[in-house]
Amino acid sequence: MSRKIVRLTLDHLDVLEAPCRSCLFWELDPVRRARVDDAAAEKDGWASEVLREWGSCGRVALVDDVPVGHLFYAPEAFVPGAAGFPTAPVSPDAVLLTAAYVDPEHRGGGLGRMLVQAMAADLIKRGGSGAVEAFGDTTGRSAGCVLPADFLSSVGFKTHRAHPTTPRMRMDLRTSVRWRTEVDAAIERLVGALRPAPKSTRASRSAR
Repeated sequence: MSRKIVRLTLDHLDVLEAPCRSCLFWELDPVRRARVDDAAAEKDGWASEVLREWGSCGRVALVDDVPVGHLFYAPEAFVPGAAGFPTAPVSPDAVLLTAAYVDPEHRGGGLGRMLVQAMAADLIKRGGSGAVEAFGDTTGRSAGCVLPADFLSSVGFKTHRAHPTTPRMRMDLRTSVRWRTEVDAAIERLVGALRPAPKSTRASRSAR
């Protein structure tokens, strides 16, 4: 079974799980949401605008080349729905993680963490952002539109502005860089320790 994370494209939108395909909780403010006739087309338009004006705004998890999860992120200027939270606004240096979803059959295997790590890697490479922030749900009643605070904590977010039900949480990208560097170095040390010594070295030792 192969697993990989790829950039979100407009083609991926058509295979998003319902109701994510037509959800505009983040993309529009409540007044405009109530006036929309074709929610899927509106979501396509939003993604097109963000891709054109800012760049990549999502990642998709594939298992054996079949999409089983996704994640969206963008600057707060593209996310009018964020203004309604009591812990808004998002910090000026941060990009907002809005939605993430993994098919129930594939949960528990680390795909959610892989999606978050791919987002962080993209933002670090592009530069211009100091952090990712997200509004967390502590009640379990958000119907998927707001990410569980427990999930955010488990993938590296910390509470930035506390609230009983919707804390604003933050992942510092500089910490992510440091963490990735340390992990890479630890893996290299482990591989070096397990790698057999070159034959010439072993032969010279045997001759002594």
